[in-house]
Amino acid sequence: MTTIDATPGTNKSDSPANPRRRVYRPHTKYIPILATLALVLAMYIGGVANYENFGQPSVIVNLFRDNAVLLVVAVGMTFVILTGGIDLSVGAVISLTTTLTATLLQGGWPPLVVLVLVLLLGSLLGAGMGAVIHFFKVEPFIATLAGLFLARGLALFINQSSIPIRNETWRAISDYRIVLADGVVTKPVAVIAVAVVLIAAAVLAWTRFGRNVYAIGGSADSALLMGLPVGRTRIAVYTLSGFCAALGGVLFSINSTSGWALQGNGLELDAIAAVVIGGVLLTGGSGYVLGTLLGVMVYGLIQTIIIFQGDLNAAWTRIVIGVLLFGFIVLQRLVTRKAK
Repeated sequence: MTTIDATPGTNKSDSPANPRRRVYRPHTKYIPILATLALVLAMYIGGVANYENFGQPSVIVNLFRDNAVLLVVAVGMTFVILTGGIDLSVGAVISLTTTLTATLLQGGWPPLVVLVLVLLLGSLLGAGMGAVIHFFKVEPFIATLAGLFLARGLALFINQSSIPIRNETWRAISDYRIVLADGVVTKPVAVIAVAVVLIAAAVLAWTRFGRNVYAIGGSADSALLMGLPVGRTRIAVYTLSGFCAALGGVLFSINSTSGWALQGNGLELDAIAAVVIGGVLLTGGSGYVLGTLLGVMVYGLIQTIIIFQGDLNAAWTRIVIGVLLFGFIVLQRLVTRKAK
């Protein structure tokens, strides 16, 4: 039987019967995340050197606040990509969540009931897509594309207009500020996003579920031969991605105090880009949640530098992310070739 070392980024097999096995040496699996860390440091140091007040602690704090939604969604996407899958539905789930949340709150539903309901809905959508992928052997791209159309269609069916949220609880959370230091404050959404990152990192590093995720990404067939619960784990990661997307939608609705069927449009691509730039292999089996955090920070730093510069078009964010994405995909290919 082929054996797998189900630790992050390690996959040991010398069997000639499986020439496509990916074998990562300890000195190569850290290269992508170290490259991302170096990029983050270079961007930050460059910003401090060129722009006044860029080095203020509030700049770093605001990165977490402004990118809380993307960070939460990207964490769920990390689990999916680690298994070798993809989830194109997360942006549409955000739109469905914000629209349904605003509609129910406008109708006088209790906030706690609304919160539980939308998180459960997102999880069920994810579980449904995971079940289709596993039991019917549908490619993740196709299954989650169908989920995208379903969620977006439901959001548009509920309401095509922007719906303001006037619920006192939602507005109180939106207006609440957490004082971190003198002159440095943040919002609850940033704290929630950081908590999600820490929990996800612990799950991947120290639980059997996390080891199963890495093993399936390394080789689903070998994981099945070892008796690992491939189907259950695969469904679980899509359920988790749906939950994170719904939570991202809740945070979006808190930030904007509104719901709209077009909110979150294209955010699935931003999440995938952040995960890849963070060093998670698109083919699965190697990567870290903390790398995803760095990928989101790259995205946020680009936007922050554009704001500080003042005369740059916002389109430069997409241009730079596109260039970086190409670069990190090439880096991944080089690393995997050397590791074989």
